[in-house]
Amino acid sequence: MTGREKEIVRHLSEDDLDRLLTQTDDEKVSKRLTFIKRLYKGATLEDAADDVGMSQSTGSLWTKRWNEGGLGKLTPNFGDGRPPKLGEDERERLLDHLEDGEPWKKQEIQHLLNEEFDIEYHPIGL
Repeated sequence: MTGREKEIVRHLSEDDLDRLLTQTDDEKVSKRLTFIKRLYKGATLEDAADDVGMSQSTGSLWTKRWNEGGLGKLTPNFGDGRPPKLGEDERERLLDHLEDGEPWKKQEIQHLLNEEFDIEYHPIGL
């Protein structure tokens, strides 16, 4: 090792990783599995993170989680967060609005959310 490669525990075979990658339709899971696969193939942490559009520090965190517990620790769990302000139907309506009027400015989206859906977002969140 040159010191730039990251030690990776092989919880799954490359074939299992490939199978999971073809089965998932979750972009976040796919990015993480692709990152791990790149490390399996000998990529440096920096290169593997860059390949999936993440920072080296995020890659380091993902590697730590993978090494500690495999897929269960690496897969994101978003169940503990704040519930979404828009329901599924409202999200679809919002997307329809946004697609009809591209390009949108932050203030315009903020106004749309307020007027159409009675939701206030802080402009930094957009």
